[in-house]
Amino acid sequence: MELIWFAVGNRDAIAGMALEHITIVGVAVGLAILTGVPLGIAITQNRRIADVVLYAASIIVTVPSIALFGLMIPILSTIGHGIGWLPAVIAILLYSQLPIVRNTYTAITNVDPALREAARGMGMTPLQRMWRVELPIAVPVIMAGVRTAVVMNIGVAAIAAYIGAGGLGVLISRGISQTDPRQLIIGALAVSLLAIVADRALYRVQKLLTPAGL
Repeated sequence: MELIWFAVGNRDAIAGMALEHITIVGVAVGLAILTGVPLGIAITQNRRIADVVLYAASIIVTVPSIALFGLMIPILSTIGHGIGWLPAVIAILLYSQLPIVRNTYTAITNVDPALREAARGMGMTPLQRMWRVELPIAVPVIMAGVRTAVVMNIGVAAIAAYIGAGGLGVLISRGISQTDPRQLIIGALAVSLLAIVADRALYRVQKLLTPAGL
C-alpha cells in the first residue's frame, strides 16, 4: 500500500523520468535503425566483411554498460559532453547495432532465391528488387531485431542515470543511495512495465508492416 501511495504522490516526477527514458532509447534506437539496416543490407554482398562486422558488434555488446559509459566520459569531455544525455544515446546506439544488423543480414540472405529470380525475370533492377521484394519479406525479422534492441536497452538506459542522463534509473539509483526500497521497487517496476509496453507496441507495428500472406 505504501508503494501505491508513493507512486501516486510522485506521479508527475515519475512521468517526467519515463519521458526522459523513452526519449533516450527512442533517439538511440532510431539512429541505430538508420545505420544498422543499411549496414546489414550492405554486408550481404560479402560474407567475409559480414563476419567482421557482426563479430565487432558482438564484442561491443559484451562490454558492461557501466564500463562503456565510463569510456565515453574522457572521450566526450573534449567537447564538453562527458556526462549526460549524449554519452547515454551513443552507448545505447552501439548496443543496438548487433540485433538490428544481424537480423537485417539474416533476413536478406534468407530470401528465397526463386523470388529474386522471378523479380529479375520481370525486369526489376537490383534496387527495385531490394525495395519491392526483399525488404518487404525481411520486415518481420528486422522488426524482431528492433524489438530486441528496444527491450534490451530500456534496461541499459536505467544505468545511464549514473552518468546524469536522467530517466527511470534515477529512482533506482536514489533508492540504493538513500536506502529507500520504495524508490528502488517503483523504479524497477516502471522500467519493466515500459519494456513490456514497448515490446507489445512494436509487435503491433511489426504486424502492420508485414505484407499480407507472410
